[in-house]
Amino acid sequence: MPGDLHNHSTCSDGSVPIQRLPVLAARVGLDTMAISDHDTLLSVQYGYDHPTQDGVKLIPATELTGYDYERQHRVHLLAFWPDPESPALRRHCDLMRQRRNECCLQSAREIEAIYPQFRTEQALEYAKDSGVLYKSGIMQALRELGLADSIYGETYHYLFGWNPRGVVLHSPEYIPVQEVLATAKAAGAVVVFAHPTVYKSMPLLRELVKEGMVDGIEIDHPSNSPEDRAECIALCEQYGLIRTGGTDFHGANHKKVHPVGTCTTPDDQIARIEELAHKRKK
Repeated sequence: MPGDLHNHSTCSDGSVPIQRLPVLAARVGLDTMAISDHDTLLSVQYGYDHPTQDGVKLIPATELTGYDYERQHRVHLLAFWPDPESPALRRHCDLMRQRRNECCLQSAREIEAIYPQFRTEQALEYAKDSGVLYKSGIMQALRELGLADSIYGETYHYLFGWNPRGVVLHSPEYIPVQEVLATAKAAGAVVVFAHPTVYKSMPLLRELVKEGMVDGIEIDHPSNSPEDRAECIALCEQYGLIRTGGTDFHGANHKKVHPVGTCTTPDDQIARIEELAHKRKK
């Protein structure tokens, strides 16, 4: 049976606790899942500590964030089977946790001045599992107070939008994508370029593929355009790359919800990930 290799829990910006995710995969007939929370070792360690749960095989994973400074956009890289003891990976996760917290705490303080009902402490309740305050946690608190009718609706764009820029948006300084790729490599991870359509990343992806910098591409993702998907399939065929699929599940913390199992990875591609990971651990 196929697997869903891109999911998020309360260990980053998802709404569902990590221990409740595997059974969701089991209920839709999947036998493999990767919980790939953002820039954290929590989902990695959970995968190693729970190799099988609810009859579902868990692949240790994290989704690393980098930045393409040439084109001015974020980049997400799925790292499967990384070494949780890797010093480089630990540094990356510690740095991103610190920077995200600083930005969101500043945003929360500014929101207190806009909405007198809001208190930062309420938003921090949603950061207990992750140790990181995310914008989604702030929005959950605002929704509870009746100050927003959804997580990623009109209020979110007023506060945190990109264009026009939100009134309290503070973005962390991201690490250059080449450095993040080096970190993933040092950790022995199998690296898959995530959802290239989301950040309009096809020019960067073409470069990285030609340079042999990624092991695979996330083909099946709810946000990938048909044109990008077709080109990504062709790139995988040309360069012998792994083809993955993942729902990018965030539970309720998503503009358009998709249940676990919406996008999946075939068995033969999962086997390729595991084989490559095994080779790198020798």
